[in-house]
Amino acid sequence: MRDRMIKVASLLMAGTLIFSAAYAQNKMKVEANEVAAETQSVTAGVSSELAKQLEGAVSLDVNVTSGVTDAVGNYLLEAAAMTIDDVKVTETDTVTTAAGQAEAYGYTNLGVAQVDGNLNVREVPGTEAEIVGKMPNNAGCEIIETDGEWVKIKSGKVEGYVKSEYLLSGDAALAKAAEVKQTIATVNTTTLYVREQPNTDCAIITMMPAGEELEVLETLDGWVKINVDSDEGYVSSEYVDISVDLVKAQTMTEIRYGQGVSDVRVSLVQYATQFVGNPYVWGGTSLTRGADCSGFVLSVFANYGISLPHSSVAQSNCGKRISASEAQPGDLFFYGNGSRINHVAIYIGNGQVVHASSPKSGIKISGAFYRTPVKVVRIINN
Repeated sequence: MRDRMIKVASLLMAGTLIFSAAYAQNKMKVEANEVAAETQSVTAGVSSELAKQLEGAVSLDVNVTSGVTDAVGNYLLEAAAMTIDDVKVTETDTVTTAAGQAEAYGYTNLGVAQVDGNLNVREVPGTEAEIVGKMPNNAGCEIIETDGEWVKIKSGKVEGYVKSEYLLSGDAALAKAAEVKQTIATVNTTTLYVREQPNTDCAIITMMPAGEELEVLETLDGWVKINVDSDEGYVSSEYVDISVDLVKAQTMTEIRYGQGVSDVRVSLVQYATQFVGNPYVWGGTSLTRGADCSGFVLSVFANYGISLPHSSVAQSNCGKRISASEAQPGDLFFYGNGSRINHVAIYIGNGQVVHASSPKSGIKISGAFYRTPVKVVRIINN
């Protein structure tokens, strides 16, 4: 079915390129509930017999006024024969002409962030306004309106204003989205086992909660190969929903801390979260240019005069082991492949951690139990 969807998209693209400006205002898209196109006027002439066939093609409703080549006409005729029984797509897979409105990946007016690091989303237009969220580079958004050099957008749970110079729109946004889109598997069961191999006889790497989004590396027969931070694993395709999507903005909702949390913990968490959206670089320790998981933790704690080794395993042997229920902002959560530790994150309160996740995700905020923690350690004693 997807091959047919791609075929329709190819037909439309060929027509768009040949008809150029005369065809530019026409709009054609394939959606989950319909296959339709608006009336198109073609300023050229096919053979009379083919013209009659095209004019009678109900699903295209083409009005031929003069002559295009028969090859182009046959492209259109073949597209006209496609029906909804032939094509089934998800709501994020939408086909549009190059000149059409950007309707893709769940957005009717697509915008894509283009910035080093991340793009601040502000409550109102103006560089002094409060930051309500951040859009990582290549994140998608809905463009709501333009206000001078500012654009009002909505991405994920974040709504606010960004500078227009850092946002692609229209054809440029569609082209960039096609380059950076991600295939995502969303967990649709209470607890999902991630396994070492695509079978139920092998070891379980970790467990994922309902609603967690996983980066898809490959789809297999009955299994999906996924990326979990720096690990690869397999999950049953029965328990995930697959979609094609763009990265979304992340909220900067003020973190509420429980009673007794020290000022240094609050400061450390606020310091760490300001780097959300910055890149992951294996072996790196730069909070701006790129760090891996332990390099991120190392550099955040170094800002507070605490020296840690550059290894998640070594960091897990520092400080005092505590239970997850005892965790306070600034404590460290360790994750692994089974019991083997290979990832570390900083707890920021409210059941969340900030961590350098993977080359695609960069530094991000996740639920503390997005994977099953292997160990929780307290480094800060106050």
